[in-house]
Amino acid sequence: MDLNETQPAVVVSSPPGRISLRPMTLSDVDDYMVWATDAEVARFCSWEPCTSREEAIKYITDSVLTHPWLRAICLEDYRPIGYILIMPVDKIRKEIGYVLARKYWGKGFATEAVRLVTAEVFKAMPEVERLEALVDVDNVGSQRVLEKVGFTREGVMRKFIVMKGSVRDMVMFSFLPTDPFK
Repeated sequence: MDLNETQPAVVVSSPPGRISLRPMTLSDVDDYMVWATDAEVARFCSWEPCTSREEAIKYITDSVLTHPWLRAICLEDYRPIGYILIMPVDKIRKEIGYVLARKYWGKGFATEAVRLVTAEVFKAMPEVERLEALVDVDNVGSQRVLEKVGFTREGVMRKFIVMKGSVRDMVMFSFLPTDPFK
């Protein structure tokens, strides 16, 4: 898993084989629409729910395919149920983010994806000293995912970000290469 390349054609699977990660493609648009049109899924995301297939195609073309590191979270049939991404913060820090179709919440898929990517980040990029996640204070499910993997809850960043016109408090989580997985 080369985190420096743009969308390499590598498929990575979790040890039990329940999920795999692969680059998203334009042919994933219909699966993408499942979660991208869901207001409840988009609630804590920076984007608004998608309203048309054309809008989804534009988003995938402009934002997904050009993203430095974004992977579809897939089940056994390789159809995406969400995605996970790594964003650069600076030379030693990266930020992780993820989204999953509501139908798959609470089943451990996001936890598996975060665990898989977290382990690979430090192998593929030995210069990374810290993987961060910023989570809305009201997004308890996402906070629980990070805690299950072993991320440390560092604290609440008060009035940290404007999200969809509202100033929001965010919880900062981190994982260091020396931290144990849970």
